[in-house]
Amino acid sequence: MNPAAPSQVHTRLRVFLTAARHLSFTRAGEELHITTGAVSQQIKLLEDWIGQRLFRRLPRRIELTDAGKRLLAAVDPAYSAVDLAIGRLRGGALSGVVRLRTLPSFLSTWLVPRLPKLMRQFPQLELQVEAEDSSRSLRDGEFDLAIDLNDGSYPGFQSTLLLEEEIFPVCSPLLLHGRPPLETPDDLHHYPLLHDMTAWRGSPPYAEWERYLKAIGAPQVEVRRGYMFNRNHITMQCAIAGMGVAIARRTLITDELDSGRLVAPFRQTVRTGKRYCLVYSSGALADPRVATVHDWIAGKARGAEVDARTEPHADPGADT
Repeated sequence: MNPAAPSQVHTRLRVFLTAARHLSFTRAGEELHITTGAVSQQIKLLEDWIGQRLFRRLPRRIELTDAGKRLLAAVDPAYSAVDLAIGRLRGGALSGVVRLRTLPSFLSTWLVPRLPKLMRQFPQLELQVEAEDSSRSLRDGEFDLAIDLNDGSYPGFQSTLLLEEEIFPVCSPLLLHGRPPLETPDDLHHYPLLHDMTAWRGSPPYAEWERYLKAIGAPQVEVRRGYMFNRNHITMQCAIAGMGVAIARRTLITDELDSGRLVAPFRQTVRTGKRYCLVYSSGALADPRVATVHDWIAGKARGAEVDARTEPHADPGADT
């Protein structure tokens, strides 16, 4: 095989990074102003040159392979640094206000612990953060960037995939003391259950438990009982306090698992079909301040995705 020219490698890596960020050849094409077929061809040429598959082509979606995740982890920081340097050269000092709207739960558990690093890196940026639930519609002109949890479809806006959401049961280690083992879903009948009533709007409060158990092949477990709350973070605090077993979202519970305040009794996780996305108006990233915050948050999310623990997944299929 003839060696690829440096400019060709650069182009193919850019296409790869864009497709990896969106997990969509179609959206990558829209951002790069090329056809979906051209994106697919550039990815194939890169895969042939490297000698490994970078994406799994699945029905209606794509996923990064292990090789794709390693390549993303290697090249993304370098390209992000180049983009930021160019933005500084083009836009001068990065100063002024960037309006960021985000979900309260994502803000408090995922974003807030990371914001001090952003402020230290770009001290002249003034981040104006507004916490709003998904129930309030996104309106053009009210924000520069918005973080939302949805199926990834935002008519009239552009979006960048941050994290795929997955769910699984968690509880405090204290809850397990003096009780029968919690090793299989059938053991749940020995334990009180906690429900986040806002997890699936328009559905019963126990819907998330039912989705999880159906996806892992245990739909017979009775979950229409227990305690109900109207905020995810309250549900998790009650789980930490030992009140019962709750369904957790991976993105919002990493620190609690790492610290041991919560444990996951079952190995299987279930992808919900929901995605945390950065949403913005067409042309918003032409502002180097907005582009800087966008790239910084997206880079942190990609790092979290690459570092996530590898576990078996169940697919909820058409029910998502």
